[in-house]
Amino acid sequence: MPAPKPSSEARRRADARPAAHGKAAPFEASQTHAALGEADRLLRRLEWTVLRRLDGLLEGDYRTLFRGQGLDLADLREYQFHDDVRYIDWNVTARIQVPHVREFQQDRDINVWFLLDLSGSVHFGAGEFSKRDLLIAFVALMARLLTRHGNRVGAIVCGQAVDTVIPARGGRAQVLQLVHRLLARAVPAAVSAGGPGGTDLAQLFHRAGHLMRRRSLVFVVSDFIAAPGWTEPLGRLVQRHEVLAVRLTDPLEAALPDLGLVMFEDAETGEQQLVDTHDAAFRRRFEQAARDREARLRLAFGDAGVDVLELATDEDLVAAVRRFVELRRLRSRLAAGGGAVSARPAAALTSTTPL
Repeated sequence: MPAPKPSSEARRRADARPAAHGKAAPFEASQTHAALGEADRLLRRLEWTVLRRLDGLLEGDYRTLFRGQGLDLADLREYQFHDDVRYIDWNVTARIQVPHVREFQQDRDINVWFLLDLSGSVHFGAGEFSKRDLLIAFVALMARLLTRHGNRVGAIVCGQAVDTVIPARGGRAQVLQLVHRLLARAVPAAVSAGGPGGTDLAQLFHRAGHLMRRRSLVFVVSDFIAAPGWTEPLGRLVQRHEVLAVRLTDPLEAALPDLGLVMFEDAETGEQQLVDTHDAAFRRRFEQAARDREARLRLAFGDAGVDVLELATDEDLVAAVRRFVELRRLRSRLAAGGGAVSARPAAALTSTTPL
């Protein structure tokens, strides 16, 4: 289940500053301990309620689901359709005039990066949980799942711009620190209504490209309500890293109920507008606009060559992780030349690269 919203008391405690000379005063240390305690409670709840349900899901398929960039050459085989052209051995290909690809000893040890959008629109949620709650729960779950196998996890976070970098490290303490930093973040202030609107995801992807030196598994977690221009930099990340876009959604973003007069506010710019949701024609236009945006997003993901995992605020997190595993299996079989594999409906799991 998605993570609970942090209390105002936890936010206040998270803002505690260290005392002079790098040592925390006793009262400040207790505040920091309390703030970390909230992250620990969240992580323990996910470990008991979600990870226990997922135990055994990855054990047998770990090497195929999380392929490291091994350095030891294991074998050579003839190139097959859908093989990654980066692994073609050109010397062998030229010598025998038949394309061959290298197969490496797969490492268990990989770097995992979460590129996180925590802008104003991600704080929206029509039900009990917001997209932000879902983001934190997903990151906590996947980070813990991955660090249990010895991998390192890090994060690059943006609000209106990139403002936080958490270097990749391993262990439960790293996951705890990551969750704590996410829970402690304040809601970003909206920019002026006349100012630049939308999150600058392009900047996030450019920054990530400079920071991630080693080939990594990358989760881009966002609602992708962003300023245009992010498709090309995302595509450049895909060329060097293994990237999965995790798109956060809320049912109210696709269809409006009849609620009468409602004041709408743009979470990114703060602009407000009074609308009559009793007007059936307005609701139809709203739904059509949502479908048009959905089509543009799918086209953008296809242009970037990235697979997409859809997460909704009213969805069971275990089901989402199972879809992620299914997508990894699909990718592994395609990379091995196994041909197309059946997947769940596109609404739940989307592969935008050609099959």
